Amino acid sequence: MQKRCHCGDIMKMKLRTVIYSGKVEIDNVPIYSCPTCSRSEVFPEVKPDLTGLIAQLGAKPDKQTFLFNECNEWADLLLEAKAEKQQTDQDAVERLIEQRVNKLLDLYLLAQSLNDEAWITDINKRLEQISRRPLFT
Repeated sequence: MQKRCHCGDIMKMKLRTVIYSGKVEIDNVPIYSCPTCSRSEVFPEVKPDLTGLIAQLGAKPDKQTFLFNECNEWADLLLEAKAEKQQTDQDAVERLIEQRVNKLLDLYLLAQSLNDEAWITDINKRLEQISRRPLFT
């Protein structure tokens, strides 16, 4: 996945580590990076969850490491696409999205049948994350 940078070059998507407060490593964050001007930008669809995680950590967090893909569906999908060497194939990413939505809906039905409100809430959150979809051109 890619987008045009302000300098005119193409920014490519990479899964990178974000360091917060010099102590917290947040791995597998989708970031656009420009090879020409070195500009970096967080993938807009994950930004609310990244800022929410940082807010939870507070101003003086303990030293720790997080795998962002464990709390964000977009990061998890992009990590899966990268593992399958499909990160640049928009159609393959769309297929992964469709498969993930179907899986989450199946899990939602199971959680509903078990009356597991915490699980239902978690699945709703994940479906909401994945519904923040970029417009592919």
